[in-house]
Amino acid sequence: MEKTRTTKASRTKGKTTKAEETIKTAYIDFLLNHGKQPASIYKFCLELGLKEEEFYNHFGSFEALEKYIWKGFITQTINSLTADPDFETFNAREKLLAFYFTLLETLKSSRSFILLQLHHHKKLEIIPGFLKEFKASFEEFVGSILTDGKSKGEVAERPYLDKRYPQLFWVHMSFLLLFWRDDDSAGFEKTDAFVEKSVNLAFDLIGKGALDSAIDFAKFLYQTKMK
Repeated sequence: MEKTRTTKASRTKGKTTKAEETIKTAYIDFLLNHGKQPASIYKFCLELGLKEEEFYNHFGSFEALEKYIWKGFITQTINSLTADPDFETFNAREKLLAFYFTLLETLKSSRSFILLQLHHHKKLEIIPGFLKEFKASFEEFVGSILTDGKSKGEVAERPYLDKRYPQLFWVHMSFLLLFWRDDDSAGFEKTDAFVEKSVNLAFDLIGKGALDSAIDFAKFLYQTKMK
């Protein structure tokens, strides 16, 4: 009996994955061909030859589907990185660079869809709904890289500030998305340079070095003034 249940569960899980990918692909194709969402889930499923209830088994709305698509970019990137045994030998700076470059390669295959989604967003200070799970996954993964970096002395521990590092890197990520969106250089060479230079600068700032000296000096001046 238990074996039957397990087999049934495995089949259901397999069908779910296939259905999600079918719905995702059809939705992206529709957006690229029409420049807007389908008029309704009913019409979308009708054209797809899918029962409407099957859509709702996986997604509650088109907005939820878009969140799934964007989160998938991060998931695919992380899976690709962690599958490489060399990744764990990288220091924090190298891991973050590898993450950005791998993510950009992942996004490249869906560039037309991404350009359409970001078309009306000149800034990303207010997070669009479709980016919310992407942002959460990004901050979680980058946070783990920085935490590991702190344990190895690559990232300076600064009270109150270091807890905000993942959020600050999200600001960097949002700038990167818009820069890449507008980049028309061959092979997106300008974006590659943007990543390398900005990540190196970021680690110069969050590492132990000039900033710590500046903070110590500021504390000295403050304490001297208070005496």
